[in-house]
Amino acid sequence: MIPRVLTVAGSDSGGGAGIQADLKTMLALGVHGMSVITAVTAQNSLGVQGAWELPVEAVRAQYRSVVDDIGVQAVKTGMLASAELVEAVAELVSGTDAPAVVDPVGVSKHGDPLLAATALESVRTRLLPVATVATPNLDEVAQLTGVRVDSEDDLRQAAAAVLAYGPRWVLIKGGHLSGDALDLLTDGSAEHWLRAPRHDNRHTHGTGCTLASAIASGLAKGLTVPEAVREAKEYVTGAIAAGFRLGAGIGPVDHGWALRRPHAG
Repeated sequence: MIPRVLTVAGSDSGGGAGIQADLKTMLALGVHGMSVITAVTAQNSLGVQGAWELPVEAVRAQYRSVVDDIGVQAVKTGMLASAELVEAVAELVSGTDAPAVVDPVGVSKHGDPLLAATALESVRTRLLPVATVATPNLDEVAQLTGVRVDSEDDLRQAAAAVLAYGPRWVLIKGGHLSGDALDLLTDGSAEHWLRAPRHDNRHTHGTGCTLASAIASGLAKGLTVPEAVREAKEYVTGAIAAGFRLGAGIGPVDHGWALRRPHAG
């Protein structure tokens, strides 16, 4: 049976991030994507013009509907908006026998807040402890732990600070640093440094959602965490390189880049 992955996240009306990015990534990587929508955004290449979270009971009903009938091999969480939604989703994930990739979304690519300040403590104490892999970027690390990363040497400190909240693995995304795109994956003992060339392309909307969904797809296919992260990094690097202009602002990464590669023979 085709591996099944469930994304619990917000909708991006512009199609570059959120639920839309997650489902495109899952299709490209050969798994069946399913969704629990937590919030609806009015969003385009210029930013987020509005956001409306769904009631907790609607989120819980979507989750139970999918998991109880279809089943899942991995869960990915993204925009959860409020403390109430964070806590409800954490409870649902903790009761699901599948690896969970937690992308602790705090702000959009354009700097628009996607998580209430009052929800940060719920992310720290309820959501991160149920994560198989947490995938914060440097802004989210600072928001959650107070650790500011200014150089590659700071990535270990950032990882330790996030791991203290309980995820089994953390992937600190160093994409905001200068030089190569360097990420650190660690469980507190094993370290995996993932380096990729930085592409001179401003069209990177949806990078974080895409990476987390790609990791979840790998885990659903039975890969180990390091294998899933390495495969996901390769996929996202190609998607960034192929990112394209859309609208008047920042365009999306290209989720279908690998599907359009010429096949041998």
